[in-house]
Amino acid sequence: MAHPKRRKSYSKKMMGRSHHALKQKPFAECTNCGEIARPHHVCQSCGYYNGRQILEIRTDEVSE
Repeated sequence: MAHPKRRKSYSKKMMGRSHHALKQKPFAECTNCGEIARPHHVCQSCGYYNGRQILEIRTDEVSE
């Protein structure tokens, strides 16, 4: 098995991990209802994607 010849310095180690940080997920405004939704995903509040209704969103009404 191969072994490193020299110890990696702290700065080189951290530079190698520079892309490991968590990135914020992108959000866009739904063109139908205006709510915040993920791009290229069906809107969870209205069920529309690309101007067409994909999901039938039901609202659970509480009857007393």
